[in-house]
Amino acid sequence: MKFRYVYQKVVDLKSNQKTQAEWMLSAAVGQLQAEQRSLELLEEDKVRTFTAIQSAMENKASMIKLQELQLYMDYLENCIESKLGDIRRAEANVEKKKAVLNGKMLDEKVWLKAKEKAKHKYQHEMLLREQNELDEIATVRFAMKAR
Repeated sequence: MKFRYVYQKVVDLKSNQKTQAEWMLSAAVGQLQAEQRSLELLEEDKVRTFTAIQSAMENKASMIKLQELQLYMDYLENCIESKLGDIRRAEANVEKKKAVLNGKMLDEKVWLKAKEKAKHKYQHEMLLREQNELDEIATVRFAMKAR
């Protein structure tokens, strides 16, 4: 007789929930990486704009051109500040998803442990039943020989 765990559907559900939590964490990490890459691009653009401002000053560019570059530099700094906020939120989301995943992993582990205990109990009962049958057979044989 094969072992069938009564709560196997629950174990499967917990496993699926853990897998889903892993996917959610993966998506959150991907979002964080995208935000970090976006910040890098903004910072590179800021460096290029700063270099352009210095070059324009050395070449005695018009005041309008310098103001235009400075306005763009201010815009980039605002974008960078905003992006830093986005990164902080993305990092918080990653931490939240990690906590959810840890909870799901613990849940799954508890149910798998319960299943394992039930399986050991079942195997022990089967061994006892088999031993009792063998003892009964031996008793019957002994009784037959004694007659």
